[in-house]
Amino acid sequence: MLNNTIQELLRRSNHLGSNPKYTNFAGGNTSSKGNAIDPSTGESVEVMYVKGSGGDLGTLKDSGLAALYVDRIKALANVYRGVEFEDEMVGLFDYCAFGRSGAAPSIDTAMHGLVDAAHVDHLHPDAIIAFATSVDGPELTKKCFGDEILWVDWRRPGFELGLEISRLVRENPIAKGAILGGHGLTTWAQTSQECEKRSIDAILTAEKFLIDEGKESPFGEISQPLSPQVRLIKAAALAPTLRGIASRDSRMVGHFTDEDIVLKFIGSQSLIRLANLGTSCPDHFLRTKVSPMVINLPITATVEEIIFEAHREHEKYRNNYADYYKRYAGPESPAMRGADPLIILVPGIGMFSYGKDKQTARVASEFYINAINVMHGAESVSTYRPIPESEKFNIEYWELEEAKLRRMPKSKPLQGRIAFVTGGGSGIGKATALRLSAEGAAVIIADRDFKAAVQVVEEVGGPDKAVAVAVDVTDEVAVVAAIHAASLAFGGVDLVVNNAGLSISKPLVDTTTNDWDVQHSVMARGSFLVSREAAKAMIAQKMGGDIVYVSSKNSVFAGPNNIAYGSTKADQAHQVRLLAAELGAYQIRVNGVNPDGVVKGSGIFASGWGAQRAAVYGVEEAKLGEYYAQRTILKKEVYPEHIAAAVFVLCSSDLPLTTGLHIPVDGGVAAAFLR
Repeated sequence: MLNNTIQELLRRSNHLGSNPKYTNFAGGNTSSKGNAIDPSTGESVEVMYVKGSGGDLGTLKDSGLAALYVDRIKALANVYRGVEFEDEMVGLFDYCAFGRSGAAPSIDTAMHGLVDAAHVDHLHPDAIIAFATSVDGPELTKKCFGDEILWVDWRRPGFELGLEISRLVRENPIAKGAILGGHGLTTWAQTSQECEKRSIDAILTAEKFLIDEGKESPFGEISQPLSPQVRLIKAAALAPTLRGIASRDSRMVGHFTDEDIVLKFIGSQSLIRLANLGTSCPDHFLRTKVSPMVINLPITATVEEIIFEAHREHEKYRNNYADYYKRYAGPESPAMRGADPLIILVPGIGMFSYGKDKQTARVASEFYINAINVMHGAESVSTYRPIPESEKFNIEYWELEEAKLRRMPKSKPLQGRIAFVTGGGSGIGKATALRLSAEGAAVIIADRDFKAAVQVVEEVGGPDKAVAVAVDVTDEVAVVAAIHAASLAFGGVDLVVNNAGLSISKPLVDTTTNDWDVQHSVMARGSFLVSREAAKAMIAQKMGGDIVYVSSKNSVFAGPNNIAYGSTKADQAHQVRLLAAELGAYQIRVNGVNPDGVVKGSGIFASGWGAQRAAVYGVEEAKLGEYYAQRTILKKEVYPEHIAAAVFVLCSSDLPLTTGLHIPVDGGVAAAFLR
């Protein structure tokens, strides 16, 4: 059972962290000090519980807390050797740990431990950072807060800052908190409730001050954006190219937003000046890079003109970032992590953000919106001035940040890849979507049955993992819209699984033209349309890709009462060969999987095909799977998960030079061996 100190801390942390007005995602930290029994001595000792490195206040649990002896944290002041030896202090936190488990202490631990107050909050509210990044921040702080909230000049987070805040608390007994220049807010109190109140009061007071004292249009004149419909059409057309630009050094997943605050910023006369100044708060630029890439063209520019300019700007951006690295890197600096932008701004259209996965890309977007809010606030009452570029570099390439990156879990095989699965709402498609997601891919679940697709999204884990689109693959307009939806959701498409299908089993003389047309429309025409539109996105991205056709044993094996289905499967099988030959120039691999007898969990068999095939073979429908298994070499039934496994193998890095291949997944049907 959690002690009262931890319970109070978690309640306060979750409340503060769940409101973006108070702090950003994974930003800030909170702490509480209280007594606990030391298991090794049986004595009561003072322990500090503080949010660990990398955690998120809004979702913080006790497992995300670091626990440390307070007396040992304070005793570290006796061995502290000065600011040039800051980094070694984090390693010493290990010797202050209370208990055997807990999160790794963050760099801000000293600020919490050295302050003589039972409860400390450190947050990154936009309204406060507007003060912290204003040219006359100290004067504004005094005018707004008097002696209750004090000003502290910028100092990199660490032990020295902890000592400085500790002195501030001792020397100013009526003070309730401090604005840290270029950084954020720290408050303290003797009760958890009072500490939380002081944090919230300071934020709301700052907000009111900015409204009451601020200029009405701090960004200056703002041009009107494109209409919502035109914005989305252009954004979808641009997304694959821009994702490719952001992924030259490392494959990224994208996120697009055209929120009102973004449109006002990118349409303002201050855009270039402020964008070039970059973000200030360390939490901001660690996730957005120090500045965005701006494609500064009139909103009347065509998609082709924007793409041309984007490539020009990209080269300039990469050169500027490399120069930034060279200016400040020393012999001990980590290697440059990549020179591509994480934020791309397109006036009139919106903001594209990037990360290793959808959540990271979305959070980068949220952080740049935080930065826009900060600039808006600072410009409304003063002039925006972020911390010096050299300090940004020291944070971005800090060894402690590098250590945090090294602690991150190994990437999954398909991380950073975007999969588009047709017929993904059930059967083989659902099993494939679940497998690709489990391997790290972002997945678009495309199905005529939108409700079924939504259910799969929920099973996968929500919109950061997958999105549902309703699409009839025979409808050209609908297919184009579905690929555009994928581009808006995740930035583009890397991996297509043409799985949508149906089957009607009839003798030749009973097969109608409608039977023939509907099967060829869904599987032959549908696969062609999806492959064509996805290939356009893949070619624009310049990152290669995979197209996998879920064909059938029937594409090469002649069975009775199967003319329409077998013919369209043969069409799909030959599309694999044709597209493999054509798209290889773009490093797009095209392969196929030939299943057979996938009865359990199959949407096709459940919709009547099972009964029809059972009648053909003279067996009970309930025993059709067993019948299929007994006629195979391995005598084992084939399940949707087996097909999904084959799709994954074809798209993984283990078969990088394989294209034009069909893999049988049928338990071994000798008559269907490929020759």
